Amino acid sequence: MRIVGGDLGGRVLRAPHGAATRPTSEKVREAIFSILGSVAGAHVLDLFAGSGALGIEALSRGAAHATFVDAGKPALAAIRGNLRELGLEDRAAVLAMDAVLAARRTPAAPWGVVFVDPPYASDLAARAVLALPPGSLAPGAQVVIEHDRRGTPPDALGSLIRRDQRRYGDTMVSFFEVPT
Repeated sequence: MRIVGGDLGGRVLRAPHGAATRPTSEKVREAIFSILGSVAGAHVLDLFAGSGALGIEALSRGAAHATFVDAGKPALAAIRGNLRELGLEDRAAVLAMDAVLAARRTPAAPWGVVFVDPPYASDLAARAVLALPPGSLAPGAQVVIEHDRRGTPPDALGSLIRRDQRRYGDTMVSFFEVPT
């Protein structure tokens, strides 16, 4: 698995050992960032981070800071190892905790992008997004939820409205934003 774009494009990422994590493919990551547009200067929250591929991709593309959240020890080891190998530790924080509980925390700076990639066949994506405190999203912030066809989130999650949805094989990606 490699970083697709930005300053670190082509560098290798390590995935956690075991079957508990489903890393986002390079093809899907490339599509997500094409749809998102520039993430330069954004503060990024990567919930259910797994390998950290989405948040690291954002850092490679100019995000100011990324916070990675996962409760699994193999995932946390992979994230920390990837950040160390890529020299990104000073632009990142890793939280070893439940993603829904982490989402409830008020960030030091509002999130510009929130990635939510929970286990499929769960309601964790909606629960995590709805847990974000008022004011925790920057103006124009985008929330990206990766899911399967059977786990499509509703068109609205609190004040967030789905603006786009794409399918890549068995993977679906929904893009949410606060309406203007």
